[in-house]
Amino acid sequence: MILVTDKAKEQISTLLSEEGKSSEHNVRVSVKGGGCSGLMYDLSFDPEINDADEVFEDKGVKILVDKKSLLYLLGTTLDFSDGLNGKGFQFVNPNASRTCGCGESFSV
Repeated sequence: MILVTDKAKEQISTLLSEEGKSSEHNVRVSVKGGGCSGLMYDLSFDPEINDADEVFEDKGVKILVDKKSLLYLLGTTLDFSDGLNGKGFQFVNPNASRTCGCGESFSV
């Protein structure tokens, strides 16, 4: 399961509106190699659900995750911060053994 905080849900709705996308777009979350810790999160909007996707829904937000990325993301909470330390989506990932200072990459 992947969870979404209220703040992340609000920001997703705002971005969909600003980008002129319909509420039919889903949030695709994946993990790719790279970053200073070895793995990086990738977040995008996608109107298509692939056969290989796992689909989660929390607070009305549909989240798509490919099976390979799911191993790294189970139990993760998607949050949004607009505080003094930076603005952006944050992944609270219980599977990460180490994260970089910017929070965009991690290792297991």
